[in-house]
Amino acid sequence: MNRDNVSANGLGDLERAIMECLWATETPLIVREIAERLEQTDGKKRAYTTVMTVADRLAKKGLTERVRDGRAWRYSAASSREELTAQALRETLADWGGSAESDAVLHFLQDMPDRDLARVRKALEAL
Repeated sequence: MNRDNVSANGLGDLERAIMECLWATETPLIVREIAERLEQTDGKKRAYTTVMTVADRLAKKGLTERVRDGRAWRYSAASSREELTAQALRETLADWGGSAESDAVLHFLQDMPDRDLARVRKALEAL
């Protein structure tokens, strides 16, 4: 699967809610299970066909993977929330262009809480 063009940018509310649902489980879900979990989360009952359409759209965008299970599809997230966030950040930095990417990251780090900075320092040391 080509994930080069996958982005978290521009996700609609229901797309984001479905992704949150898929990230919260280790087991691929059929559309009915997704709809039930969404309703449990926010109390909104959605039409099965609406959830099915949006889940299909996420698969076409490369954000989810799906496999046949009888007549249904089982959906899972194609990448973790962290991987998708990192991709969105890379795309955003690239969109602004130039060689200022590291300057933007440094500026971002200035506002980061100390506990998160400690994690970043540890990760940089590991590199």
